[in-house]
Order: sequence, then structure tokens, then C-alpha cells
Amino acid sequence: MKKTTIRDVAREAGVSVAVVSRVLNEGSGPVAALTRAKVVETIDRLGYRPMAAARDLQQKSTSTIGLVLADLTNPFFARLADRVVWEARSRGVHVVLLTTQEDPHLEAESIDTLVERSVASVIATPAGGNVDKWSRLADLGINVVFVDREIPELPEFDVVAIRNDVSAETAVEHLIGLGHTRIGFISGPSDTSTGRVRVEGFRRGMAEAGLPVDEELIHHIPFRGDAGSDAIGALLGLPEPPTAVVVGNTAQVRSALRRIKQSDVAVPADLSLVVFDDNPWTELVSPPLTVIRQPIDMLAVHSVDLAVGRAKGSISGAPRRIEVAAEFVRRSSSAPAIQTTSTSQAPAR
Repeated sequence: MKKTTIRDVAREAGVSVAVVSRVLNEGSGPVAALTRAKVVETIDRLGYRPMAAARDLQQKSTSTIGLVLADLTNPFFARLADRVVWEARSRGVHVVLLTTQEDPHLEAESIDTLVERSVASVIATPAGGNVDKWSRLADLGINVVFVDREIPELPEFDVVAIRNDVSAETAVEHLIGLGHTRIGFISGPSDTSTGRVRVEGFRRGMAEAGLPVDEELIHHIPFRGDAGSDAIGALLGLPEPPTAVVVGNTAQVRSALRRIKQSDVAVPADLSLVVFDDNPWTELVSPPLTVIRQPIDMLAVHSVDLAVGRAKGSISGAPRRIEVAAEFVRRSSSAPAIQTTSTSQAPAR
């Protein structure tokens, strides 16, 4: 028989795990009298008995949160880490930072480390697995906020995300508006939420324009390594290469650009380009890159608000999902398609 967990009690009583934790630990936070009575009755009815380790964790300080990020060599995550630390410090909260290097085994070790450190909350960009490990944090009353990515099997966690589908759709609509009909899309791995959702947005943008999707033009590639170069090489090597490419894998933008510059393809004369994320250098290269500028500051603000608010009891109730919009910034790397008499000619508008 499965042992009753603190999440079972919270679900049965219709409250958050944090509320159950405060009931179990007098003085750790306010709980309304009626709510307290309901939680106590549920604990008795389910026969829940908190483990010693869990009781220890409930004594944790609310002044420390964990931050688990996928890869600090990725400029997106490096800037996110900087902003999360800044936001946390402005609230008097310390941050324990761990990186998983996109490795699920390292991610599992990181989760165990945070349990040992008795952090109050965790902000994380999950690799896509370790469902049991993440669930254990919730069982121990540790609040988890997924940022940028999420795990569908864990709907009980707070999520702060970018409207990645809308961002990809916006990029595609921009290129279609310039007359491009054969558009490549380079995304992250299909086992990550960002990788899947951005391709969904790409497909939707093509469908709404009445354009077919050539599966040869879609590439799911790893975040680490030099796969961006390989993907560009494969697209340019097709018998009918694309006239435009969206690089929706932020970590592979530089690799993709390097391969383009090594070829005899000119941007934007031969190939229009839109990339996800905006760095100082994206405006300084020639030509300056058209980008989807991701709202890193807002991701940090909302994530820290949720993590700290849950830990201190000022935020309770059902899991929250906060979605923020990215900004489309047009520069010189995207231009009208060269009109030809080929089958890829843009339809009249």
C-alpha cells in the first residue's frame, strides 16, 4: 500500500502543500482556524505521519531558495541566473545555484543536494525527466517553480513561461509576409517543452497561411554541442533549400551563424534569418539580426515572487501559471524573398 504523503493531504483538504506544512509546524505561518481544522481532520483520516526528514525540512529557513538551471554556457540561462539572484537579494533571500548541463543524472544529484541544504523553494528549468525526484520535493513540502520549461506530468507545480508558440508563430508570419514560403525551423530537443511548443507555433503559422510543412525543414537538435551548424548544413544542402530560417534554439544561434558565414550564402539576399533571444552582439553583427527578444527580467521577477511567496505563506492555493510575451524586433537579417517561377513562389496576397 502506498504511503500517504503531504501532497495527498493537501489534495484531499483542498489546500496547498505549504498550508499543510504550516499546520504541522506551529508558528511557521498563519492558517485560518477553519482551514487548520480541515487539514487536521484530513491528516487524521488519511493516517498521515510526516517523516523525520520531512519534519526537519519544515524547520528550514525561508531565506534561502535553490536555483537549478540547465546550462550556464547558454547566454539565456546565464542572464536568467543573474536576474534571479538580483531579485532574490532585493527581497533578502539567498540563492543556491546549481547547473545540470542538460544532463538528467546531474539534475537528479542537484535535487538531492537541495534537499540536503533544506531550501525553502526551488526555481528550476527541468530537463524533462526525473518526475519522481521532483515529486519528492513536493512531498517534503519544498515549493517548486518551473521557469521557461515545464514537465506535463507535474501539473501541481507553479510555472512561469514565455508564450513560445506565439513567438514562433510571429516569426513565421513575419517571413511569410515577406514572401517566403519555404521556411526552415531549428528548435530544441522534442523532449523539452520549449522544443515542442515552438515547433507547434511554427506549424500553426504555416497552416494559417495555407502553406504545407516540409518535414525536412524542421530540425530538433540538442542545446549543447555544435548541432546548429549541422542543421544549417543539412538545410542548405537540400535540393530545394529554404529561403528563410528561424533558429528557435537559443543555445545554437552562434553555431548556426558560423556555418552560414562559412558558406557562400548571403544574409539576407539569399537567406532571411530570425533568431530567438537577443544578445548585445546580435545587433552588432552584419547584418544585425532580426530577433525574438525573450523577457528574461519578467521571468525572474515572477519566479522569485512565487518561490518566496510560497515559502513565506503569502501565496497559497492552486498552482499558478504565468505566461509572459516575447518581443519581436525586426532588423536587417530578414528581407523580401526573391520572386521566382519555381513552385516555392509566394502566393499572391
